[in-house]
Amino acid sequence: MAIKKGDTVVVLAGKNKGKKGKVIRVFPERGKVTVEGVNIAKRHQRPSRNFQGGIIEKPMPLQVSNVMLVCPRCSEPTRIAYKATSEKKARVCQSCNEIMDKV
Repeated sequence: MAIKKGDTVVVLAGKNKGKKGKVIRVFPERGKVTVEGVNIAKRHQRPSRNFQGGIIEKPMPLQVSNVMLVCPRCSEPTRIAYKATSEKKARVCQSCNEIMDKV
């Protein structure tokens, strides 16, 4: 999966189209990611010992195909290429050729 936890992404499709956010969680087996501040659902929570109860807002997963990685250098949504470095392969921005992985 090309997108990792902590990456900044932009939403390409759906009601949240155009919104940017940081990836909170990645589900590689399901092909989904959870993005901070995007695709928020309201859930009714029953009170328990640790929680008062009420309506809570919870970010829901998005399909990976509906988000695109934002390059940290050029701040543009970009496709990802892979380049072999000395230790392992690294993700590279296709528009500015900047290596995105911190080695």
